[in-house]
Amino acid sequence: MAKEKNIAVFCAASETIAPCFVDAAYEVGALIGRIGASLVYGGARFGLMEATAKSAKEAGARIIGVVPEILVERGRVSTLLDEHVPCRNLSDRKDIMLAKSDILVALPGGIGTLDEIFHVMAAATIGYHSKRVVLYNVNGFWDSMVAMLDNLNATGFIRGDLERFMAVANSIEELEKLINEAI
Repeated sequence: MAKEKNIAVFCAASETIAPCFVDAAYEVGALIGRIGASLVYGGARFGLMEATAKSAKEAGARIIGVVPEILVERGRVSTLLDEHVPCRNLSDRKDIMLAKSDILVALPGGIGTLDEIFHVMAAATIGYHSKRVVLYNVNGFWDSMVAMLDNLNATGFIRGDLERFMAVANSIEELEKLINEAI
């Protein structure tokens, strides 16, 4: 039996996001389903999380939600989950999502998304894993962060080759290519 392909997606759960970012979440979800992979995500029923899950589900993907207790307590868990993986908190969620996925994609997001991105990248720099985070750079959303990371890399503050654990996709086609290379 072939190994299941799992793609983790980090993104915002906010409901006050510009429509272009919601459209990008739908694109990513559709891509996950189209290539026969499963979505691993935070399990919330709001914002880009729900848009990604809804689109992935409509495209035939299996939906795996890694859900902290606080989302359950507050009634914020998506109804789209095929598998509900409970966890205690956000730290547990990051570790479980990393363990369950082959590659990680970051849609636009806020502090939580940044935390997830840096968690994965920091662990890769010291050898805990060899997975990449792909920043889906919708409308240049990640440009300033990429510039900062390039500066950190150029000045020796990042160990190793930045491209080994991070990539940037400026289009859905570039994202698909990077995902296919990883899985």
